[in-house]
Amino acid sequence: MAVLSGFGITAFGIAPLAPDAAKLPQRLVTQVVSTEGVAAQVEALAAQPLSLWRGDVSRPNDSPQALLRRLGVVDVAASAFLRSDATARKLFAGRGKMLQARTAQDGSLLELVARYPAENSEQAKTHFTRLSLARDGHRFTSRLETVALAAQVRMGSGSIRSSLFAATDEARLPDAVASQLAEIFATDIDFHRELRKGDSFSVVYEAPTADGEPITWGDGTGRVLGAEFINKGKVHHALWFSGSSERAGYFELNGRSKRRAFLASPMEFSRVTSGFAARFHPILQKWRAHLGVDYGAPAGTAVRTVGDGVVEFAGWQNGYGKVVEIKHGSERSTLYAHLSAMNVAVGQRVEQGQTIGGVGTTGWSTGPHLHFEFRVKGEHQDPLLVAQASEALQLDASARERFATVAKLLQAKLGIAQTLGSGRPE
Repeated sequence: MAVLSGFGITAFGIAPLAPDAAKLPQRLVTQVVSTEGVAAQVEALAAQPLSLWRGDVSRPNDSPQALLRRLGVVDVAASAFLRSDATARKLFAGRGKMLQARTAQDGSLLELVARYPAENSEQAKTHFTRLSLARDGHRFTSRLETVALAAQVRMGSGSIRSSLFAATDEARLPDAVASQLAEIFATDIDFHRELRKGDSFSVVYEAPTADGEPITWGDGTGRVLGAEFINKGKVHHALWFSGSSERAGYFELNGRSKRRAFLASPMEFSRVTSGFAARFHPILQKWRAHLGVDYGAPAGTAVRTVGDGVVEFAGWQNGYGKVVEIKHGSERSTLYAHLSAMNVAVGQRVEQGQTIGGVGTTGWSTGPHLHFEFRVKGEHQDPLLVAQASEALQLDASARERFATVAKLLQAKLGIAQTLGSGRPE
């Protein structure tokens, strides 16, 4: 969990302790100040060895010559080293590496640094690889390191004009921030049906950096630390907190967890193509009750279980195609249909958020989507309403004091974020 430093502003009033300045005698003093000529200044600058930094990103078909040319490097020895050194040749594996080159006045290479995801996939989310080349007299040396990413706290705010993603784009916030906001407030706001023009949000989030530079790979965004969302005039808050005995997660200002016994959606924020209501069936060509929610998404998109439970059925069900049914206690169950694949078996115990299959178009389906149903005592229910009414955790007394401190600091940050229209660093 990031630790945010507090701040304070104090204003002091000072009583006048001297005579009125307007009544004091005044005297005008004129003095000629001479400066060095421009030529002397240019000569002094020319005497200093200058070096230039230039940045770029590696491309799939880069050659040593092409890469150095884009970086403003004119150096035959550097080009030869890139071709012959085993470590240096890693520059040309893949693409998207963040490059910085320092050159002398004549274009010769002094230093080149490349930063990219850690080569060890298990460290990719927390570390990066730094590949460094440096001139040592008439030769070059190369070095490869695995370094921890650092988190830079950023903030921003925006207003809804058409959609959440359009608003975050306008505020220059990453798409990953929009997705996280939709996930965090999923049980408070139906972002597909309840978002209104004029709704607003403020957010404080982490941005991973490599040597102080925002990373360009992945989504370039860390965790949202705090957020405020005003929907239809109602204010919702979410603060990230890791308690002593509770599972880390988002909490409201009163210490009530935003995590419920059931998620509002079986997929991360996506497009709802049919709601919980009647609809015109595209295959049967007639109106019929739609006792679930359809989520349009690309084939293969991960489908997750909305709550803890046991797999009751995993197989083919007529028009539903490949189906997974999960039992959540004695009264509640969920169904996931039209799957392309099933990752679970009957009798298997699953946890909330676990991937159980992928979006598909099996059975009676006109395109890739997920059909999702929630049943209580055998009766179909609106999944969002069930999620909103489901149980939530509450902070215990031992964690409340620390939560109050964290909440106060994040609220101060959110107050600043409300004045910003961008995701720039604080």
